[in-house]
This record gives sequence, structure tokens and C-alpha cells, in this order.
Amino acid sequence: MTTIRFQPFQELFEDQKQFDQLFGQDFRQDSKGEEVQPRAWTPAVDVLENDQKFTIKADLAGVDPKAVEILVHEDLLTIRGERKFENQADGANYHRIERTYGSFSRSFRLPPNVNPDGLTAEYQNGVLILTLQKREEAKPKSIRINVSNN
Repeated sequence: MTTIRFQPFQELFEDQKQFDQLFGQDFRQDSKGEEVQPRAWTPAVDVLENDQKFTIKADLAGVDPKAVEILVHEDLLTIRGERKFENQADGANYHRIERTYGSFSRSFRLPPNVNPDGLTAEYQNGVLILTLQKREEAKPKSIRINVSNN
């Protein structure tokens, strides 16, 4: 007697693999079979926290800092901008374009302990650095214990 083990998701996984292969040939590779990156661009972001503040660092290499917009509305912080394609007018032909271009928008929900009025922004070496101070009541407090010898 032969035992057949039932694998309900195996067929689904095989369909997904075939789907990926089908579209990988058409959409993720160029005519030479080289992998092509998708064209949507979202800058990488790090979010750090300490007792006093939150810091958001966004990689915006190639973006003019004057073209970046930072909005705070209620508890939502939004960073918007655009990295424009620099078309070389000197007659050079591109052999490969891997960097992505276009508009981007990143939004972050602010926790209630953030003071949105304390937001500062600076741009260093292609990195946008946003600093959001915490509210005074949210900062940790140290209470000293008085010890009596009685």
C-alpha cells in the first residue's frame, strides 16, 4: 500500500514559482538577460531613539535639499522630494542605468511623546537628518532617595 502525504500549499508554491519565472523573464531582465531594478524609488531610512529625542536619517544622495519638503500634520511626519534624472547632453550614451529617479514620499506616525514644534532638519553628505525632541513630561526623571540615620 502506498501512502500519499497531503501537502495543501505545495501546489500554491509551485504556481508562485512559475508566476515568478514567467514575469522574471519579461519584467526583471533586459534583452541581454541582465537583471533590471524596478523604477520606483524609496529612500532608505533609519529611525533612532534615546531618552531625549528621536532621530530620522534618510539617504537622499543626488537630491537637492531645496527640493525636499518636510510636513508635520497632527501625528504624521511626511518627507517628500524628487531625484531628477540628469540627462547628459554631451552626446554620451548610457550603457546601464541602475540608480532610480523620480518623486518619493515617506510618512511616519509620531508617537504621542514627541514635541512636533521641536523638529529640526539638516543635510549632511547626502543624508537628511531630522531630530524630534521628546516632550518634557515624557523624558525619564531620576528621583533621589534621602536616607535618614534615625
